[in-house]
Amino acid sequence: MKLLFTLFLLVIAVGTDTETIYDFSKQSDVKEWNLVNDDVMGGISKSSLVVTEEGHGHFSGQVSLENNGGFASIQLNTKIKLVEKNKFIVLRVKGDGRQYEFRLKGAVSQYESYVHRFNTSGEWEEIKLEIDDFYPQFRGRNLNIPNFNFENIEQMSFLIANKKNEAFDLLIDWIGIA
Repeated sequence: MKLLFTLFLLVIAVGTDTETIYDFSKQSDVKEWNLVNDDVMGGISKSSLVVTEEGHGHFSGQVSLENNGGFASIQLNTKIKLVEKNKFIVLRVKGDGRQYEFRLKGAVSQYESYVHRFNTSGEWEEIKLEIDDFYPQFRGRNLNIPNFNFENIEQMSFLIANKKNEAFDLLIDWIGIA
């Protein structure tokens, strides 16, 4: 019993290191997020972001490879100051078993995004993405410049681009840093 209590305290202590930087709720204004799909390049993929009755962000749609398309995304411009202790982005999501990307920009004006892929299981889960592992990419091509090393996050986004015609469905509870 003492061991279980100690483990419980350890789990609570570890969990308190995460600071929420975006929390979906019934009051969330999804207009803060921009939909950016492949139609900017002639594609026909479709997506939407709504808030569910339970207060989760629901990013869903259909990715199409027609007309050189193949991606759908949502982007949020923000101002987050990173400090030395911030080593991870933490996502609480429930996906559909597909792979997604979480992307960062240190400045909105950067042409490159810094990418970290993650897989979903179909269940609610907290996914920790190491900030140092976000690698630079522009229009789907990896760049030969350093990984994310900025003091601020000015944009974050979710993207799906699995080179498949597919429907997708991602619930987002919150985004944090740890």
